[in-house]
Amino acid sequence: VKNFVDTARSGFYDGLAWCRIVKGYVIQGGSPDNDIMTDSDWHIRGEFEENGIPNPIRHIRGAISMARDDAYDTQVVHQDAAKLDGRYAAFGQMVSGFEVLDAIADVPTSGPDTWNRPLTMPVIKEIRIEEE
Repeated sequence: VKNFVDTARSGFYDGLAWCRIVKGYVIQGGSPDNDIMTDSDWHIRGEFEENGIPNPIRHIRGAISMARDDAYDTQVVHQDAAKLDGRYAAFGQMVSGFEVLDAIADVPTSGPDTWNRPLTMPVIKEIRIEEE
């Protein structure tokens, strides 16, 4: 959570796009060039069971999680895929805005051969962190 909060507060996500949309499975964003296949020098340790760290947060509808490549420690936010429990690091849960989530999921994509890249990428205007 701290890594996401710090990254969001830095403005990193502002203006990036949701660059992979698989309706009923995941919506991914967070790549600095809006291409989920691009690696970066910035990695954090993925907190999930297969990586040796217990994490009871389930990947239910609206889960906020870290995607990864085979190295376990790359970060992208995604949502809603119970089969990822124990293999990916969920760290939060949406509490509102599900109509926006569903609208993003309905965006047409290029299909699985190109990682379901949206034909018109929905842009993240801003991510704000609000504390109680």
